[in-house]
Amino acid sequence: MRYKILGKSGLRVSELCLGTMTFGEEWGFGADKEESRRIFDTFTEAGGNFIDTANKYTNGTSEKYVGEFISTDRDQYVLATKYTLSMNPDDPNSSGNHRKNMVQSVEASLKRLGTDYIDLLWVHAWDPMTPVEEFMRGLDDLVRAGKVFYVGISDAPAWVVSQANTLAELKGWSPFVGLQIKYNLLDRTPERDLLPMAKALDIGVTPWSPLGGGVLTGKYNRAGGDPKRYAPDDPFGKMMLNDRNLAIAAAVQQVAADLDRTPSQVALRWLIEQKKRGVMIPIIGARSHAQLVDNLKCLEIGLAVQHLAALEDVSKIELGFPHDFLAYETVRSTVYGNTYSRIDNHRN
Repeated sequence: MRYKILGKSGLRVSELCLGTMTFGEEWGFGADKEESRRIFDTFTEAGGNFIDTANKYTNGTSEKYVGEFISTDRDQYVLATKYTLSMNPDDPNSSGNHRKNMVQSVEASLKRLGTDYIDLLWVHAWDPMTPVEEFMRGLDDLVRAGKVFYVGISDAPAWVVSQANTLAELKGWSPFVGLQIKYNLLDRTPERDLLPMAKALDIGVTPWSPLGGGVLTGKYNRAGGDPKRYAPDDPFGKMMLNDRNLAIAAAVQQVAADLDRTPSQVALRWLIEQKKRGVMIPIIGARSHAQLVDNLKCLEIGLAVQHLAALEDVSKIELGFPHDFLAYETVRSTVYGNTYSRIDNHRN
């Protein structure tokens, strides 16, 4: 395992992050405590130090398990958890990004985790009801109090993240150093705005659902008959099971066959290889020890130029306006005259 610097910080995190939404069986698809421990131990023995959980995961069990697993050597781990999602559906203040929910959620997470600090606190989702100024100031207060070291944001529009970090820079508050997004070969829409924004602002990217709800493992292509009748294991997987995505999964299978590897390893490696789009640290989750062992082997392989080209062709998207418009040769010549091809742009 190698390590990467997370965004505009000095924090060193492993090149893969262990997602622990599967720690606990309360949601009907996770691992029991013994299997969760095996998954955790194997990840850390491979050199992984970046652990991701959330207050909402398996109704708090995930945080309890993680807290117990890291307790013998707490300072060794980069512990990330999240707040925002409702913990009490009948209480309007038990959700959202406002200061009350923020403080209450962090205090509860600290108790479940059995620690007195959180390395990285994620805003779990954008809450348009809460002013950006309020949650950025609140997050900075937690950092100044020593309860949180760094902050990040998940599932938010690029303009919100840009506004938040610009405000933080002007006010001297703690900026977001991490961005958590859904990004994989099936869903490359973050390439339109989120990834260029993260690269420009030096924010580390931690893609979730890197295997597309299990579709990129190829198991639905292999199922026989109509693959649409097989419900994906991942709760977000059903929306990703369509003809286009099955064709992408088939292309991943072909590359995997060429390399004598599994499709999961190829899909994860593709994410790691997206260096031109920023610092990528895939979040790998597993329901079993065997799944984790297989996923970790993505660190052993590389993808040849022809393999990357094949995956690019089958999964590419239209960037839309204004990106595609500005890329037209006639528009470029109008903007830059005859000099575009003679300018070495280090920002590309």
